[in-house]
Amino acid sequence: MVKTKRGPRRKTQGRTPNRKVTDYYPVRRSSRKSKSELESCKYFVISQLIFFSIQQIDYIDGKGRGVIATKHFNRGEFVVEYHGDLIEITDAKKREAVYAQDPSTGCYMYYFQYLSKTYCVDATKETNRLGRLINHSKCGNCQTKLHDIDGVPHLILIASRDIKAGEELLYDYGDRSKASIAAHPWLKH
Repeated sequence: MVKTKRGPRRKTQGRTPNRKVTDYYPVRRSSRKSKSELESCKYFVISQLIFFSIQQIDYIDGKGRGVIATKHFNRGEFVVEYHGDLIEITDAKKREAVYAQDPSTGCYMYYFQYLSKTYCVDATKETNRLGRLINHSKCGNCQTKLHDIDGVPHLILIASRDIKAGEELLYDYGDRSKASIAAHPWLKH
């Protein structure tokens, strides 16, 4: 068989034009979400969970009331909000002085920094929110995290490791002052 050299192709009438692959197969779009979309979804879920609690109160020997998980929590999962009045440090110090006058009141104040300002969540008032009743442990199974909702900081507790249903929820209060340890020896553990 002898090969001959062909000349340039000429368009002939009646020929169909070149077709694209997408003419035969539909375009398949990725269903993966971008990092910002994932963060947005996580933000929305945490915002919703803040208003629904999945724990119960129980009496713990040597500690008083404590909070028990009623479901399994995976590491990094939202557990509960430390809910109370969000106040600035000047108001918090005044309230703390008032609470010190009455030892039966107790003091459930959590200080934190947000946008270069010191705030406090005062959870001293009894409510049906359980974050204020989570006990202390240096080796707790929860850790605190700030969650911003419309410019307002919310103090939440997330699982620092997997937590089984029926396990007491604990986090490190972080107070290591000699005066606090003398008044509350359980802070050492």
